[in-house]
Amino acid sequence: MSDAPVPEEKLSYRLITGTDDRTFCERISAALAEGYVLHGSPAATFNGTAVIVAQALILPAAIASADAAVATAVEDLEAGDDLEFDGEGHA
Repeated sequence: MSDAPVPEEKLSYRLITGTDDRTFCERISAALAEGYVLHGSPAATFNGTAVIVAQALILPAAIASADAAVATAVEDLEAGDDLEFDGEGHA
């Protein structure tokens, strides 16, 4: 029997933040090597001392899964299922 820890499942979405330096870039590079892709543009702010940056990353499989869910929802609506909406966007 192995007592090795079970690897954590990768999150579909990550937001990496930190000082705009080599370490931040290494963290982004490592995430890209793990299969994440950049999502949107980076954000930057100044805290009075240093530039702080943020970059969102997502797994491509998360995009495919979300796209499939949207496609299924659209197909259900187009199929004419007799849904009554309450005016708030809820069926």
